[in-house]
Amino acid sequence: MSLFKYLIACIATVPFLGHTESVHARTFPTNPPTTLVAAEQVPNPEVNPTEGMLQNIDAQLNTWYVKKYMVIDSTCLTRVADVNVGPEVYKDRLRRLPTTIEMPYNDVVQEYIDAYTGRLSRSVSFMLGAQNFYIPIFEEALEAEGLPLELKYLPVIESALDPTATSRVGAAGLWQFMIPTARRFDLTINSLVDERRDPIKSSWAAARYLKELYNRYNDWTLAIAAYNCGPTNIAKAMKRAKGAKDYWGIYPYLPRETRGYVPAFIAANYVMNYYCEHNIPSMKTRVPIETDTVVVTRDVNLSQIAGACGQDLEALKAMNPQYRTDVVPGYSMPCAIRMPLPLIDRFLQLGDSIYNYGAPDIVEPLDVTTSSSATTVTSAPSVSSASSVSESNNVAVGETRAERRARLRREAAERKAQAKEERESSKKHKHDKKSKSEKSSKKHKHKKEKTKEVNIKEGDTLSEIAERNGTTVSKLRKMNKISGNNIRAGKKIRVK
Repeated sequence: MSLFKYLIACIATVPFLGHTESVHARTFPTNPPTTLVAAEQVPNPEVNPTEGMLQNIDAQLNTWYVKKYMVIDSTCLTRVADVNVGPEVYKDRLRRLPTTIEMPYNDVVQEYIDAYTGRLSRSVSFMLGAQNFYIPIFEEALEAEGLPLELKYLPVIESALDPTATSRVGAAGLWQFMIPTARRFDLTINSLVDERRDPIKSSWAAARYLKELYNRYNDWTLAIAAYNCGPTNIAKAMKRAKGAKDYWGIYPYLPRETRGYVPAFIAANYVMNYYCEHNIPSMKTRVPIETDTVVVTRDVNLSQIAGACGQDLEALKAMNPQYRTDVVPGYSMPCAIRMPLPLIDRFLQLGDSIYNYGAPDIVEPLDVTTSSSATTVTSAPSVSSASSVSESNNVAVGETRAERRARLRREAAERKAQAKEERESSKKHKHDKKSKSEKSSKKHKHKKEKTKEVNIKEGDTLSEIAERNGTTVSKLRKMNKISGNNIRAGKKIRVK
């Protein structure tokens, strides 16, 4: 096989999004240092690659993206690499990784590194090319939640960076969500749409889920393991391990695949940074495709868009892996369609004619007499301003990725401050209402007491009036400014 064919075999269909710099988040504390685990401390150290690691790369040969936008990077093939190194070299390389999550070295980790740099090296070559498109998306979502950016390599072991990947148990997408978990994080799944395959929305959902798991365990290795097998299995392993609360302590009691999950994650971080040291060739993007999204509120077939706009249907499908069929169900909910930037202008110019293009053969003819449901651009015309996971995360026109990150952080802070203000305002309102009620009651009572008067009858004396009204003569004199005992019948006298 020629070098070119070999490298072509290592890449896959990926939606083209921008590649921008990200600032590493460091809001989570580093896990407490642990002793490096020796081989004898890890029972049955065996390599059990996840399904994602074993994706059939050959099935993704000769795609439209590969032919048009990927080129060979021969840098690593011209370097002299010493692959016969000892454990101390691997330990040193792992220590030098700029990570918050601890990356320990042991024989299990070494086995996974050997697998990635050996029999799985073709998959690594593919992923090195695919990461140019996906890593910026992962980093943006992780950073928005304040998570360590090294988590961006979880999809390497989950799906081999293939958005269409589906496991034997039904997990799907780059982050391999099961349906119940996906729906818990607001991902839409039905016969026509599967947002687990949407690179952007699934990445934001994964970031929220990982944050939730970390808050539960306060340990990243346990959070990562729980992402793979679920909190229930972690709880069972802890119980069987007699209260151990670290990954290596519960290692023997974890499900078979999960025993290799954290070591595979460490190995993925290693190989994605040190691939050249093992003579693994990569691919690079020659020219990224600038893409944007339009939102439709009517049903439309991707074939209609491709036919009317003169666009490659295969390209549209690859850019929109969340749609199970060619149908975009705009009537059910507003749906975003990603397409190359030049195509958007054409799309908007054609307007309603797109919905009627080939309608008898593709979809039921649609009512095109109204213009109120015309498509609208929802994000800025740039690679970096990809559509977001929720309405609150939509990209504003002309907004850069950095501006968007700043806006999201600002909005999150504003929401938090607003919630706090509302709580305090509610407390203050209740307190003020109570105080006002008490004051009013006291005032009313005081007023009543202050204005109570009785009529003086013929023959009444101050002592008699005081006795009848439960007061004293001195108080009556003081309240009514009486100097002596003279009172007149028919007049009123204050008694309280």
